Amino acid sequence: MSDDLALLLSVAGIVILLVISAFFAGSETALTAASRARMHQLESHGLKRAGIVNRLREQKDRLIGALLLGNTLVNILASAVATSLLSTMVGASAVPIATVVMTALILIFAEVLPKTYAITHADRAALSIAPLVRSVVWVLGPIVRLVNWLVRGVLRLFGADPHRVGLADYVDELRGAIELHRGSEAEVAQERQMLRSILDLGDVYVSEIMTHRRTVEAIDAELPLQEVVGAMLNSPYTRMPLCQGGLENIIGVLHAKDVLRALQAAGGDPDRLDIRRIATKPWFIPDTTSLLDQLHAFRVRREHFAIVVDEYGDLKGVVTLEDILEEIVGDIVDEHDLPVAGVRPQPNGSYLVDGTVTIRDLNRRFEWRLPDSEASTVAGLVLHEAQRLPEVGQAFTFHGFRFEILRRQRNQITAVRLTPPVDDPEEG
Repeated sequence: MSDDLALLLSVAGIVILLVISAFFAGSETALTAASRARMHQLESHGLKRAGIVNRLREQKDRLIGALLLGNTLVNILASAVATSLLSTMVGASAVPIATVVMTALILIFAEVLPKTYAITHADRAALSIAPLVRSVVWVLGPIVRLVNWLVRGVLRLFGADPHRVGLADYVDELRGAIELHRGSEAEVAQERQMLRSILDLGDVYVSEIMTHRRTVEAIDAELPLQEVVGAMLNSPYTRMPLCQGGLENIIGVLHAKDVLRALQAAGGDPDRLDIRRIATKPWFIPDTTSLLDQLHAFRVRREHFAIVVDEYGDLKGVVTLEDILEEIVGDIVDEHDLPVAGVRPQPNGSYLVDGTVTIRDLNRRFEWRLPDSEASTVAGLVLHEAQRLPEVGQAFTFHGFRFEILRRQRNQITAVRLTPPVDDPEEG
Protein backbone atom coordinates (compact mmCIF):
# COMPACT_ATOMS: atom_id res chain seq x y z
CA MET A 1 0.00 0.00 0.00
CA SER A 2 2.86 2.33 0.84
CA ASP A 3 4.47 1.58 -2.55
CA ASP A 4 1.23 2.35 -4.35
CA LEU A 5 0.90 5.60 -2.40
CA ALA A 6 4.49 6.55 -3.21
CA LEU A 7 3.84 5.82 -6.89
CA LEU A 8 0.69 7.91 -6.85
CA LEU A 9 2.40 10.81 -5.11
CA SER A 10 5.31 10.69 -7.58
CA VAL A 11 2.99 10.76 -10.60
CA ALA A 12 0.95 13.56 -9.04
CA GLY A 13 4.16 15.47 -8.33
CA ILE A 14 5.29 15.09 -11.94
CA VAL A 15 1.92 16.34 -13.21
CA ILE A 16 1.99 19.33 -10.87
CA LEU A 17 5.55 20.17 -11.90
CA LEU A 18 4.58 19.96 -15.59
CA VAL A 19 1.67 22.33 -14.95
CA ILE A 20 4.00 24.78 -13.22
CA SER A 21 6.48 24.44 -16.09
CA ALA A 22 3.68 25.17 -18.57
CA PHE A 23 2.80 28.26 -16.54
CA PHE A 24 6.36 29.59 -16.72
CA ALA A 25 6.71 28.86 -20.45
CA GLY A 26 3.34 30.35 -21.33
CA SER A 27 3.95 33.40 -19.15
CA GLU A 28 7.23 34.16 -20.89
CA THR A 29 5.59 33.98 -24.32
CA ALA A 30 2.49 35.95 -23.34
CA LEU A 31 4.33 38.79 -21.63
CA THR A 32 6.86 39.21 -24.43
CA ALA A 33 4.30 38.89 -27.24
CA ALA A 34 1.59 41.10 -25.75
CA SER A 35 0.99 44.34 -27.61
CA ARG A 36 2.99 47.13 -26.01
CA ALA A 37 0.70 49.78 -27.47
CA ARG A 38 -2.49 48.06 -26.27
CA MET A 39 -1.12 47.54 -22.76
CA HIS A 40 -0.26 51.24 -22.47
CA GLN A 41 -3.67 52.15 -23.81
CA LEU A 42 -5.42 49.88 -21.28
CA GLU A 43 -3.31 51.25 -18.45
CA SER A 44 -4.21 54.81 -19.43
CA HIS A 45 -7.87 53.77 -19.12
CA GLY A 46 -7.31 52.58 -15.54
CA LEU A 47 -6.79 48.81 -15.96
CA LYS A 48 -4.40 47.88 -13.13
CA ARG A 49 -3.34 44.53 -14.62
CA ALA A 50 -2.16 46.29 -17.76
CA GLY A 51 -0.01 48.48 -15.53
CA ILE A 52 1.49 45.37 -13.94
CA VAL A 53 2.31 44.01 -17.40
CA ASN A 54 4.03 47.28 -18.35
CA ARG A 55 6.06 47.37 -15.12
CA LEU A 56 7.18 43.77 -15.64
CA ARG A 57 8.26 44.52 -19.21
CA GLU A 58 10.21 47.59 -18.13
CA GLN A 59 12.50 45.19 -16.21
CA LYS A 60 12.65 42.56 -18.89
CA ASP A 61 15.93 41.06 -17.72
CA ARG A 62 14.48 40.33 -14.26
CA LEU A 63 11.26 39.02 -15.76
CA ILE A 64 12.94 36.64 -18.20
CA GLY A 65 15.48 35.58 -15.58
CA ALA A 66 12.80 34.68 -13.02
CA LEU A 67 10.66 32.76 -15.52
CA LEU A 68 13.62 30.85 -16.93
CA LEU A 69 14.91 30.08 -13.45
CA GLY A 70 11.54 28.77 -12.32
CA ASN A 71 11.04 26.80 -15.52
CA THR A 72 14.48 25.23 -15.30
CA LEU A 73 14.02 24.27 -11.66
CA VAL A 74 10.68 22.52 -12.14
CA ASN A 75 11.79 20.75 -15.33
CA ILE A 76 14.91 19.37 -13.66
CA LEU A 77 12.91 18.40 -10.59
CA ALA A 78 10.26 16.65 -12.69
CA SER A 79 12.94 14.73 -14.58
CA ALA A 80 14.62 13.74 -11.32
CA VAL A 81 11.35 12.50 -9.82
CA ALA A 82 10.57 10.53 -12.99
CA THR A 83 14.05 8.96 -13.00
CA SER A 84 13.76 8.03 -9.33
CA LEU A 85 10.32 6.54 -9.91
CA LEU A 86 11.39 4.48 -12.92
CA SER A 87 14.58 3.28 -11.21
CA THR A 88 12.46 1.36 -8.70
CA MET A 89 10.44 -0.13 -11.54
CA VAL A 90 12.86 -0.93 -14.35
CA GLY A 91 16.26 -0.58 -12.74
CA ALA A 92 19.21 0.45 -14.94
CA SER A 93 17.01 1.37 -17.89
CA ALA A 94 15.42 4.18 -15.89
CA VAL A 95 17.68 6.98 -17.21
CA PRO A 96 17.10 6.52 -20.98
CA ILE A 97 13.39 5.79 -20.49
CA ALA A 98 12.93 8.81 -18.20
CA THR A 99 14.83 10.97 -20.68
CA VAL A 100 12.58 9.99 -23.60
CA VAL A 101 9.33 10.14 -21.63
CA MET A 102 10.04 13.44 -19.87
CA THR A 103 11.35 15.05 -23.07
CA ALA A 104 8.07 14.19 -24.82
CA LEU A 105 5.92 15.34 -21.88
CA ILE A 106 7.83 18.59 -21.35
CA LEU A 107 7.95 19.37 -25.08
CA ILE A 108 4.24 18.77 -25.67
CA PHE A 109 2.55 19.82 -22.45
CA ALA A 110 5.03 22.24 -20.88
CA GLU A 111 6.38 24.02 -23.97
CA VAL A 112 4.49 23.76 -27.26
CA LEU A 113 0.95 23.66 -25.84
CA PRO A 114 1.19 26.64 -23.41
CA LYS A 115 3.29 28.72 -25.78
CA THR A 116 0.91 28.10 -28.68
CA TYR A 117 -2.00 29.25 -26.58
CA ALA A 118 -0.06 32.23 -25.23
CA ILE A 119 1.07 33.42 -28.66
CA THR A 120 -2.48 33.28 -30.04
CA HIS A 121 -4.04 34.95 -26.96
CA ALA A 122 -1.08 37.06 -25.86
CA ASP A 123 -2.92 40.12 -24.52
CA ARG A 124 -5.57 38.12 -22.66
CA ALA A 125 -3.04 35.68 -21.20
CA ALA A 126 -0.64 38.47 -20.15
CA LEU A 127 -3.40 40.29 -18.26
CA SER A 128 -4.51 37.05 -16.56
CA ILE A 129 -1.14 35.89 -15.25
CA ALA A 130 0.51 39.31 -14.58
CA PRO A 131 -0.22 39.46 -10.79
CA LEU A 132 1.05 35.93 -10.18
CA VAL A 133 4.16 36.49 -12.30
CA ARG A 134 4.87 39.68 -10.34
CA SER A 135 4.90 37.60 -7.15
CA VAL A 136 7.24 35.03 -8.70
CA VAL A 137 9.62 37.78 -9.85
CA TRP A 138 9.63 39.24 -6.32
CA VAL A 139 10.30 35.87 -4.65
CA LEU A 140 13.08 34.89 -7.06
CA GLY A 141 14.42 38.44 -7.25
CA PRO A 142 17.64 37.99 -5.22
CA ILE A 143 18.73 34.91 -7.18
CA VAL A 144 17.80 36.54 -10.49
CA ARG A 145 19.82 39.66 -9.68
CA LEU A 146 22.86 37.51 -9.00
CA VAL A 147 22.36 35.59 -12.25
CA ASN A 148 21.88 38.79 -14.25
CA TRP A 149 25.02 40.28 -12.72
CA LEU A 150 27.01 37.25 -13.84
CA VAL A 151 25.43 37.32 -17.31
CA ARG A 152 26.20 41.03 -17.82
CA GLY A 153 29.77 40.44 -16.72
CA VAL A 154 30.23 37.66 -19.27
CA LEU A 155 28.64 39.77 -22.03
CA ARG A 156 30.95 42.68 -21.30
CA LEU A 157 33.94 40.35 -21.65
CA PHE A 158 32.86 39.89 -25.28
CA GLY A 159 32.23 43.62 -25.82
CA ALA A 160 28.43 43.41 -25.75
CA ASP A 161 26.20 45.90 -23.93
CA PRO A 162 22.99 44.17 -22.77
CA HIS A 163 21.29 47.51 -22.09
CA ARG A 164 21.98 49.03 -25.47
CA VAL A 165 18.70 49.39 -27.35
CA GLY A 166 18.74 52.02 -30.08
CA LEU A 167 15.91 54.27 -31.14
CA ALA A 168 16.18 52.69 -34.59
CA ASP A 169 15.00 49.39 -33.11
CA TYR A 170 11.72 50.94 -31.99
CA VAL A 171 11.32 52.80 -35.29
CA ASP A 172 11.83 49.57 -37.21
CA GLU A 173 9.21 47.92 -35.00
CA LEU A 174 6.78 50.72 -35.82
CA ARG A 175 7.51 50.41 -39.53
CA GLY A 176 6.86 46.69 -39.37
CA ALA A 177 3.56 47.28 -37.60
CA ILE A 178 2.58 49.80 -40.27
CA GLU A 179 3.31 47.33 -43.05
CA LEU A 180 1.15 44.74 -41.30
CA HIS A 181 -1.76 47.19 -41.51
CA ARG A 182 -2.98 45.73 -44.77
CA GLY A 183 -6.17 45.96 -46.75
CA SER A 184 -7.50 46.63 -50.21
CA GLU A 185 -9.48 49.73 -49.31
CA ALA A 186 -8.14 53.13 -50.34
CA GLU A 187 -8.56 54.37 -46.75
CA VAL A 188 -6.18 51.72 -45.42
CA ALA A 189 -3.57 52.57 -48.04
CA GLN A 190 -3.86 56.26 -47.15
CA GLU A 191 -3.42 55.48 -43.46
CA ARG A 192 -0.23 53.54 -44.19
CA GLN A 193 1.09 56.42 -46.29
CA MET A 194 0.44 58.92 -43.52
CA LEU A 195 2.11 56.79 -40.85
CA ARG A 196 5.15 56.14 -43.05
CA SER A 197 5.46 59.85 -43.80
CA ILE A 198 5.46 60.77 -40.11
CA LEU A 199 8.35 58.37 -39.45
CA ASP A 200 10.21 59.71 -42.51
CA LEU A 201 10.06 63.40 -41.54
CA GLY A 202 13.54 63.28 -40.05
CA ASP A 203 15.00 61.65 -43.18
CA VAL A 204 13.49 63.94 -45.83
CA TYR A 205 15.00 67.32 -46.67
CA VAL A 206 13.12 70.47 -47.64
CA SER A 207 14.84 70.36 -51.03
CA GLU A 208 12.79 67.24 -51.83
CA ILE A 209 9.39 68.84 -51.30
CA MET A 210 9.99 72.55 -51.98
CA THR A 211 8.56 74.50 -54.88
CA HIS A 212 11.50 74.77 -57.27
CA ARG A 213 12.71 78.21 -58.26
CA ARG A 214 11.60 77.55 -61.86
CA THR A 215 7.96 77.59 -60.73
CA VAL A 216 8.21 80.14 -57.90
CA GLU A 217 5.89 83.12 -58.39
CA ALA A 218 7.47 86.32 -57.13
CA ILE A 219 6.65 90.04 -57.14
CA ASP A 220 9.13 92.55 -58.52
CA ALA A 221 9.40 95.51 -56.16
CA GLU A 222 10.08 97.79 -59.15
CA LEU A 223 6.66 97.14 -60.68
CA PRO A 224 4.01 99.86 -60.48
CA LEU A 225 2.05 99.50 -57.25
CA GLN A 226 -1.16 98.91 -59.20
CA GLU A 227 0.42 95.87 -60.86
CA VAL A 228 1.81 94.62 -57.54
CA VAL A 229 -1.63 94.68 -55.93
CA GLY A 230 -3.16 93.08 -59.01
CA ALA A 231 -0.56 90.28 -59.01
CA MET A 232 -1.24 89.57 -55.33
CA LEU A 233 -4.99 89.47 -55.82
CA ASN A 234 -4.76 87.25 -58.91
CA SER A 235 -2.31 84.78 -57.39
CA PRO A 236 -3.58 81.54 -55.84
CA TYR A 237 -1.00 81.96 -53.06
CA THR A 238 -1.41 84.03 -49.91
CA ARG A 239 2.35 84.57 -49.52
CA MET A 240 4.74 85.58 -52.29
CA PRO A 241 8.44 86.56 -52.29
CA LEU A 242 9.23 90.21 -53.02
CA CYS A 243 12.37 90.54 -55.10
CA GLN A 244 14.39 93.36 -56.61
CA GLY A 245 16.29 92.80 -59.79
CA GLY A 246 15.53 89.08 -60.01
CA LEU A 247 14.89 86.05 -57.82
CA GLU A 248 18.43 86.03 -56.51
CA ASN A 249 17.69 89.19 -54.55
CA ILE A 250 14.63 88.49 -52.38
CA ILE A 251 14.05 91.42 -50.04
CA GLY A 252 10.85 90.34 -48.32
CA VAL A 253 7.69 88.24 -48.27
CA LEU A 254 4.27 89.70 -49.03
CA HIS A 255 1.15 88.36 -47.35
CA ALA A 256 -2.16 88.96 -49.11
CA LYS A 257 -3.87 89.98 -45.85
CA ASP A 258 -1.17 92.57 -45.13
CA VAL A 259 -1.56 94.01 -48.61
CA LEU A 260 -5.35 94.18 -48.28
CA ARG A 261 -5.12 95.84 -44.85
CA ALA A 262 -2.65 98.41 -46.15
CA LEU A 263 -4.79 99.01 -49.21
CA GLN A 264 -7.83 99.59 -47.02
CA ALA A 265 -5.87 101.97 -44.80
CA ALA A 266 -4.79 103.85 -47.95
CA GLY A 267 -8.39 104.36 -48.97
CA GLY A 268 -8.12 101.90 -51.84
CA ASP A 269 -5.36 103.88 -53.59
CA PRO A 270 -2.44 101.52 -54.48
CA ASP A 271 -0.15 104.48 -55.24
CA ARG A 272 -0.13 105.39 -51.55
CA LEU A 273 1.32 102.02 -50.53
CA ASP A 274 4.93 101.40 -49.50
CA ILE A 275 5.28 97.81 -50.62
CA ARG A 276 8.68 97.35 -48.96
CA ARG A 277 7.31 98.33 -45.56
CA ILE A 278 4.37 95.95 -45.96
CA ALA A 279 6.66 93.01 -46.72
CA THR A 280 8.03 90.96 -43.83
CA LYS A 281 11.67 90.00 -43.49
CA PRO A 282 12.53 86.91 -45.58
CA TRP A 283 13.56 83.75 -43.74
CA PHE A 284 16.34 81.81 -45.46
CA ILE A 285 16.97 78.16 -44.61
CA PRO A 286 19.50 75.62 -45.97
CA ASP A 287 18.27 72.98 -48.38
CA THR A 288 19.63 70.26 -46.08
CA THR A 289 17.10 71.04 -43.33
CA SER A 290 15.00 67.99 -42.46
CA LEU A 291 11.23 68.26 -42.52
CA LEU A 292 11.07 67.40 -38.82
CA ASP A 293 13.43 70.27 -37.93
CA GLN A 294 11.65 72.67 -40.26
CA LEU A 295 8.23 71.76 -38.89
CA HIS A 296 9.51 72.51 -35.40
CA ALA A 297 11.05 75.79 -36.63
CA PHE A 298 7.77 76.84 -38.24
CA ARG A 299 5.99 76.28 -34.94
CA VAL A 300 8.61 78.13 -32.87
CA ARG A 301 8.81 81.14 -35.21
CA ARG A 302 5.08 81.08 -35.96
CA GLU A 303 5.81 81.46 -39.65
CA HIS A 304 4.53 79.51 -42.63
CA PHE A 305 6.95 80.47 -45.40
CA ALA A 306 10.71 80.03 -45.89
CA ILE A 307 13.20 80.62 -48.70
CA VAL A 308 15.41 77.62 -49.46
CA VAL A 309 19.04 78.27 -50.44
CA ASP A 310 21.99 75.99 -51.18
CA GLU A 311 25.44 76.00 -49.60
CA TYR A 312 26.48 78.94 -51.80
CA GLY A 313 23.47 81.04 -50.83
CA ASP A 314 21.79 80.66 -54.21
CA LEU A 315 18.01 80.38 -54.31
CA LYS A 316 16.69 76.84 -54.78
CA GLY A 317 13.00 77.34 -54.05
CA VAL A 318 10.45 78.02 -51.33
CA VAL A 319 8.82 75.77 -48.74
CA THR A 320 5.70 76.33 -46.68
CA LEU A 321 4.10 74.76 -43.65
CA GLU A 322 1.40 73.43 -45.96
CA ASP A 323 4.06 71.59 -47.99
CA ILE A 324 5.17 69.69 -44.89
CA LEU A 325 1.62 68.94 -43.79
CA GLU A 326 0.80 67.63 -47.27
CA GLU A 327 3.86 65.42 -47.04
CA ILE A 328 2.13 63.76 -44.08
CA VAL A 329 -1.52 63.70 -45.10
CA GLY A 330 -1.06 63.77 -48.88
CA ASP A 331 -2.43 66.24 -51.37
CA ILE A 332 -5.91 67.51 -50.69
CA VAL A 333 -8.07 66.12 -53.47
CA ASP A 334 -11.76 66.12 -54.28
CA GLU A 335 -14.24 63.31 -53.68
CA HIS A 336 -13.21 61.63 -56.95
CA ASP A 337 -9.67 61.00 -55.66
CA LEU A 338 -7.77 62.70 -58.45
CA PRO A 339 -4.33 61.22 -59.16
CA VAL A 340 -1.00 62.93 -58.55
CA ALA A 341 -0.65 66.11 -60.66
CA GLY A 342 1.41 65.38 -63.76
CA VAL A 343 0.54 61.66 -63.78
CA ARG A 344 -1.98 60.35 -66.31
CA PRO A 345 -2.89 56.64 -66.13
CA GLN A 346 -3.28 54.83 -69.45
CA PRO A 347 -5.60 51.94 -70.39
CA ASN A 348 -2.66 49.55 -70.87
CA GLY A 349 -1.52 50.00 -67.25
CA SER A 350 1.27 52.48 -67.95
CA TYR A 351 1.45 56.11 -66.80
CA LEU A 352 2.38 59.29 -68.64
CA VAL A 353 4.50 61.14 -66.11
CA ASP A 354 5.92 64.65 -66.26
CA GLY A 355 9.65 64.70 -65.62
CA THR A 356 9.22 67.06 -62.66
CA VAL A 357 6.95 64.68 -60.72
CA THR A 358 8.70 63.61 -57.53
CA ILE A 359 9.44 59.98 -56.81
CA ARG A 360 8.06 60.41 -53.30
CA ASP A 361 4.68 61.43 -54.71
CA LEU A 362 4.61 58.35 -56.93
CA ASN A 363 5.63 56.03 -54.10
CA ARG A 364 3.02 57.55 -51.79
CA ARG A 365 0.20 57.43 -54.33
CA PHE A 366 0.81 53.97 -55.78
CA GLU A 367 2.80 52.37 -52.92
CA TRP A 368 5.77 51.70 -55.16
CA ARG A 369 9.34 51.34 -53.94
CA LEU A 370 11.29 53.48 -56.41
CA PRO A 371 14.51 54.76 -54.76
CA ASP A 372 14.66 58.48 -54.02
CA SER A 373 18.03 58.71 -52.31
CA GLU A 374 19.97 59.76 -55.43
CA ALA A 375 17.26 61.68 -57.31
CA SER A 376 14.05 63.38 -56.24
CA THR A 377 12.21 63.48 -59.60
CA VAL A 378 11.42 60.97 -62.33
CA ALA A 379 13.69 62.81 -64.77
CA GLY A 380 16.50 62.80 -62.22
CA LEU A 381 16.10 59.07 -61.61
CA VAL A 382 16.34 58.32 -65.34
CA LEU A 383 19.48 60.45 -65.68
CA HIS A 384 21.05 58.85 -62.62
CA GLU A 385 20.37 55.29 -63.74
CA ALA A 386 21.09 55.79 -67.46
CA GLN A 387 24.31 57.72 -66.76
CA ARG A 388 23.70 59.74 -69.90
CA LEU A 389 21.19 62.11 -71.47
CA PRO A 390 18.74 59.82 -73.31
CA GLU A 391 17.11 60.54 -76.63
CA VAL A 392 13.37 60.68 -77.28
CA GLY A 393 12.07 57.17 -77.93
CA GLN A 394 14.72 55.40 -75.86
CA ALA A 395 13.49 53.02 -73.15
CA PHE A 396 15.17 51.75 -70.00
CA THR A 397 14.28 49.23 -67.32
CA PHE A 398 15.23 50.16 -63.78
CA HIS A 399 14.08 48.53 -60.53
CA GLY A 400 11.48 46.48 -62.41
CA PHE A 401 9.90 49.59 -64.05
CA ARG A 402 10.11 50.53 -67.71
CA PHE A 403 10.89 54.18 -68.52
CA GLU A 404 10.29 55.39 -72.08
CA ILE A 405 11.39 58.92 -72.94
CA LEU A 406 8.51 60.76 -74.63
CA ARG A 407 9.62 64.41 -74.67
CA ARG A 408 12.76 66.40 -74.03
CA GLN A 409 13.41 70.12 -74.03
CA ARG A 410 17.09 70.82 -74.54
CA ASN A 411 18.78 68.86 -71.73
CA GLN A 412 15.66 68.39 -69.63
CA ILE A 413 13.44 65.28 -69.74
CA THR A 414 9.87 66.59 -69.65
CA ALA A 415 7.71 63.48 -70.19
CA VAL A 416 8.16 59.75 -69.54
CA ARG A 417 5.96 56.71 -70.08
CA LEU A 418 6.36 54.67 -66.91
CA THR A 419 5.23 51.03 -66.87
CA PRO A 420 5.21 49.30 -63.45
CA PRO A 421 5.77 45.56 -62.98
CA VAL A 422 2.72 43.53 -63.95
CA ASP A 423 2.43 41.95 -60.48
CA ASP A 424 2.76 45.31 -58.62
CA PRO A 425 -0.77 46.40 -57.74
CA GLU A 426 -1.65 50.03 -57.63
CA GLU A 427 -2.77 49.84 -54.05
CA GLY A 428 -2.00 47.37 -51.26
